[in-house]
Amino acid sequence: MSHYCDLAPGHPFHGPYHDHEYGFPVADDTALFERLVLEINQAGLSWLTVLKKREAFQRALDGFAIERIAAYGDAERERLLADAGIIRNRLKVEATIHNARVIQRLRDEHGSFRAWLDHHHPLPHADWVKLFKRTFRFTGPEIVKEFLMSTGYLPGAHHDDCPVQARILAAGPAWVRRP
Repeated sequence: MSHYCDLAPGHPFHGPYHDHEYGFPVADDTALFERLVLEINQAGLSWLTVLKKREAFQRALDGFAIERIAAYGDAERERLLADAGIIRNRLKVEATIHNARVIQRLRDEHGSFRAWLDHHHPLPHADWVKLFKRTFRFTGPEIVKEFLMSTGYLPGAHHDDCPVQARILAAGPAWVRRP
């Protein structure tokens, strides 16, 4: 089985994501939301497809502005479903809008999306999946795993001998910190 560290280095799309984002702790709620939306949209497709469409998603979703997306109505839904630059899947579009509203609620209750994640860390993967399924839409086991690995809440994003792993460890991801 190949690992992202074997595939990504030097690749025009995978390389920058692997080297500078994947596995690093993410503090900003907008960036966390973006990562969740991208992972949801990857379901059934390749990660390369999502990375190639990332800029189009940023444009179509107002820079992943949680407040703006949470306010989307029928016109915005239809606009997104007609946008050939993004993945036009009704369930994924609905999940994006719904999940933005959920994050607004989590911010009210915990101060931020990150604080909500930190509040529940550490959990075993299966418990994270149950929590995400109760809280968000379109979050199955693989989506939850990739979201949490990509944002530093679960280990496994990089091989131990990958040069990026040392930088991630230095950044202090949640899976290294003890509660």
